[in-house]
Amino acid sequence: MWFPVSLNLKKPVNSKFTQQELPACKPILSPGWVITTFAFIGLIFIPVGLASLFASQRVVEIVDRYDVACVPEHLQDDKLAYIQNSTVDKTCTRKLKVPRLMRSPIFIYYELENFYQNHRRYVKSRSDKQLRSREGESDTESCSPEAKTSNGSVIVPCGLIAWSMFNDTYGFSINSKVLDVNKKDIAWNSDKYHKFGSDVYPKNFQSGPFIGGGKLNSSIPLSEQEDLIVWMRTAALPTFRKLYGKIEVDLEPNEEIMVTIHNNYNTYSFGGKKRLVLSTTSWIGGKNDFLGMAYLTFGGLSLLIAATFILIHLIRPRSLGDPSYLSWNKNPAGYSN
Repeated sequence: MWFPVSLNLKKPVNSKFTQQELPACKPILSPGWVITTFAFIGLIFIPVGLASLFASQRVVEIVDRYDVACVPEHLQDDKLAYIQNSTVDKTCTRKLKVPRLMRSPIFIYYELENFYQNHRRYVKSRSDKQLRSREGESDTESCSPEAKTSNGSVIVPCGLIAWSMFNDTYGFSINSKVLDVNKKDIAWNSDKYHKFGSDVYPKNFQSGPFIGGGKLNSSIPLSEQEDLIVWMRTAALPTFRKLYGKIEVDLEPNEEIMVTIHNNYNTYSFGGKKRLVLSTTSWIGGKNDFLGMAYLTFGGLSLLIAATFILIHLIRPRSLGDPSYLSWNKNPAGYSN
């Protein structure tokens, strides 16, 4: 049997909110609004693009690929044996000519190509707890195969990222006068003060049978080893630049810079390339023509679309107002809407 159930349902308040009668903005995309919007975007983006492109063109950049040139001619056919031979002198001298006035600070970068720092296993091979504090020194679970030495001692810093740290070095001089390279403040402050501890010191680093890259001073805490900090911020693309240091004097046009390179880093085993980059900066950063071209392209397309709409509107204007004449008030069956 069914018994009636008394439901005490409260009637909703009769308001504009419950009746969905709140005022609302209902924009109508009329031809005038569309043309004005695209024209406004174009008039804003084109000047920004021109300013960005002009700023990029003012940046002076010297790029020198040296991984092939710094290998002796008789060893060009076996570069891997050359770089792995610890008895061979790997010092190389390069001449760079200053094309235009380069105002300080001049940033020194090393550029690597075909180096996949974004590989999943490579990115995971580190211990943030260990890098941050001494209490996390034994946390090496994610660092394999560079977690511990053969006798079980903990490696600090552990992992493949630190193990493969870049270790080419550069020295600069003009007319036999040495140019000092400032290697302070090349890392992000957020990394130095929050990701790398001031009480964490290198231990058992690069002491195994296979040496990956650069070595670290065991008497300096990780928070002050900025070359390591820069390297540990992994790159998203296989071609990347990392800051090496700064030259804090102006370089005059047509001056010749003598660069002494210690070509230690092994890029030959995976077909990589190495470049030395000297660059000034502008308000948009380093040299970047793509940003200006992107603004110009998008702004130009917006103006082109606006002009197209204007022509269409002039040739075949669309009537605005009551569209009721489009209804079925005149149909063969005699029905009205």
